[in-house]
Amino acid sequence: MTDPQALAEDAAIVGDMEKAAEDLARVRNETSRIILGQQEVIALALTAILAGGHALLVGVPGLAKTLLVTTLGTVLGLDEKRIQFTPDLMPADIIGSEVMEEDEHGRRHFRFIPGPVFAQLLMADEINRASPRTQSALLQAMQERYVTVAGQRHDLPRPFHVLATQNPLEQEGTYPLPEAQLDRFLLEIDVRYPDREAEKAMLIATTGAEQTEPHRVLTAERLMRIQHLVRLMPVAEHVLNAILDVVRAARPGTEEADPFVNETVAWGPGPRAAQALMLGARARALLHGRFSPSLEDVAALLDPVLRHRMAVTFSARADGITVEDVIAKLKERLA
Repeated sequence: MTDPQALAEDAAIVGDMEKAAEDLARVRNETSRIILGQQEVIALALTAILAGGHALLVGVPGLAKTLLVTTLGTVLGLDEKRIQFTPDLMPADIIGSEVMEEDEHGRRHFRFIPGPVFAQLLMADEINRASPRTQSALLQAMQERYVTVAGQRHDLPRPFHVLATQNPLEQEGTYPLPEAQLDRFLLEIDVRYPDREAEKAMLIATTGAEQTEPHRVLTAERLMRIQHLVRLMPVAEHVLNAILDVVRAARPGTEEADPFVNETVAWGPGPRAAQALMLGARARALLHGRFSPSLEDVAALLDPVLRHRMAVTFSARADGITVEDVIAKLKERLA
C-alpha cells in the first residue's frame, strides 16, 4: 500500500522543482539581457553553480568572461568579489593574514583579516597568470569551503563558488594550472567568439549613451534551496550506469578502458568526474525545466567535465589527436 505521507512529500518536491524551474528561466533571461551571444556559456556556468561546484572559463581576452561573473553575482543575489591574478600575487592576498595589534593596556594579540576569498561568488580573473604557489592557495577553499591560517580554521560564506577565467596557455606570461587544482573545477567552459548577429547586437547595446544593468532575481538563500532540490532529483538506473561506463572507459590501463583510450590517453579522469557528471546532469535537467536527467544531459556535459581531467600521450599529440577527439569517441557510448 502506498504511503500517503510519502506521496505528499513527493508532490511537494515536484511543486518546488516547478517553481525552481520558473526562477531559473528568469535568471537565464536576465543574464542573457547583459551577456549577448553566449547562451551555452551562460547555461554551463549556471549548471556548475546549481550543482554546487566551480567553473573555469577559458577563452581569449575580450569575450565578456569577467562581465558574465559580475552579472551572475548580481542576478543570483550573491556577495561577489574579484581577484586579479598577477605574477606577484601572494597566497595571503587571497586567503587573508594575521596582523599583530596592541590594545590600550599594551597587550598584544593577533587578529585575522579575511582576504577576498571570503565571498559567496569569487571571480579569479586570469588565474593562470599567477604562480603555481598562489594558484594552490585556492585548493583548500574550493574543496573544503574553509581556510586555515596559523592553525585556525576560518569557514567561508555559504554558498561559495569560484568562477575563474583563464587565457589560452599559448599566450605569454601564463602558468599551467596543476592537475590537482583543475580537478576541483566541476566544469571547464570554452568561451568562443559570438556569431555575427550577436556581435551586431552587442555593438548596438554597448556603444550607446546608456548601459544595460542587471537586476537581482534570486537570493543566496533561494539559490541554496534550489541546489538542495538538485540533489533530491532522481536519476534513472540507465543514466547512472552510462555515467559509470563512460568515465571508467576513459581511464587507460584498466579492464574497462576503451581501446582508443589505451592507445592515446596518458592519464584519465578520477571519481570526481563521475560526481561532476551526476550533479551536472541533474542541474542541467532542472535548468531546462525537466525533473530527471537523461542521456542527453550526460552527453552535453561530457566535454566540459572531461576536457580538463584528461591528457593525451606525446605520440597521440604528434599524430594530431586531441582530448576533444577522445571525448568524441567516448560520446559514442551514449548513443
